[in-house]
Amino acid sequence: MSVLLGVVAGLVLGLTGAGGSIFAVPLLMLGLGWSLAEAAPVALLAVCAAAAFGTVVAWNVAYVRYRAAILMALAGACTAPLGLLAAQRLPANTLSLLFAAVLAVVALRMILQARRAPDEARVVRATVAGEGAEAGGPLCRLHAQTGRLMWTLPCGLLISAIGAATGFVSGLLGVGGGFVIVPSLRAATPLSMHSAVATSLLAIALTSAAAVAGVLALGRVLPWAAALPFVVGALLGMLAGRVLAPRIAGPALQGGFALAMLATGAIMAMRVLR
Repeated sequence: MSVLLGVVAGLVLGLTGAGGSIFAVPLLMLGLGWSLAEAAPVALLAVCAAAAFGTVVAWNVAYVRYRAAILMALAGACTAPLGLLAAQRLPANTLSLLFAAVLAVVALRMILQARRAPDEARVVRATVAGEGAEAGGPLCRLHAQTGRLMWTLPCGLLISAIGAATGFVSGLLGVGGGFVIVPSLRAATPLSMHSAVATSLLAIALTSAAAVAGVLALGRVLPWAAALPFVVGALLGMLAGRVLAPRIAGPALQGGFALAMLATGAIMAMRVLR
């Protein structure tokens, strides 16, 4: 069962550009009957492995901005423990409702993207490509000759803030945070969608690893008997996503995932409120 759930999580992660990793937690909650606190670290472990695999694949075909990813990860590593502590202090029902609300926000954003920018909906983690066209960014700019980010103090602070927000959310809810990183990078930098997604993979892998390390440092013991098959399944799902993405990735698929997220969020909320 854990392997099958992992395959589904890996497929969703690989066939979306941002937001797919959030689906891993409710899959474990609804599929195995776990609480959010039990599911979050296992989901993070799987997301970390799948994102690391995606980074290796994307490294030679897309422009991974590794300096930006490392800066975000360092900031996220500082705030992930704060998210973990907040998760321990909040009531389980409150956390579940918060997660359901985040699911709804991510799903609505995916629906809007599928309608307003269908070409971007075809840019998914499993098959990121070259730079492509770039959009303008208000603070971070690219060097005209080298194409690299020009590191100014405002740019560095903004990238750090994105990483800090991602780390806190990862620690609090056990999600990778691509739904924070990708749109934030697109708004703050001149990076293409391909480059933003590829960069987010490295940042997610590092930030998720830091969050899992934080969980273990707090004395939590992961259910390895279920966690490892779930991770293996997620990697298999990511591999399957590479095969399927060129054929099926696009606005219709993204809209379908978004509707599934809305339904999942509604189920989680109803379980708490009934």
